[in-house]
Amino acid sequence: MYIGEYNHTIDAKGRLIVPAKFREQLGDKFVVTKGLDGCLSVYDMNAWNVLEEKLSSLPMTNPSARKLSRFMLAGASECELDKMGRILIPQVLRSAADLEKDVVLVGVGTKIEIWDKNKWTEANSYDDMSEIAESLEGFGI
Repeated sequence: MYIGEYNHTIDAKGRLIVPAKFREQLGDKFVVTKGLDGCLSVYDMNAWNVLEEKLSSLPMTNPSARKLSRFMLAGASECELDKMGRILIPQVLRSAADLEKDVVLVGVGTKIEIWDKNKWTEANSYDDMSEIAESLEGFGI
């Protein structure tokens, strides 16, 4: 399980240092793709294979299923860490998440999210957590 929040920067070539705690769990190869809410999602190969299976089981006669599959799969990029613990994030993915310099890497269970720091701050205000928790009461949390 990925947990924690880490602030880092992307260099001019699009390289990002992955926190050591995440590197240990990710393994040699992993996948970076567009995520929901304007961030990028990073999956280790086991979690990616599970997601791919779920996407392939969606009914392709459903326009929303096709759109979600394209969104998740078309921009996906298999990545490896370099000797310094960095990954190269393709330009198309950096643009999709508005990543320029300051970023936040967030562990959220089975994946890691990469956010533009300003977007992370704006999107993740926790003032309404009581209402959110109450609305999810039926899920056993």
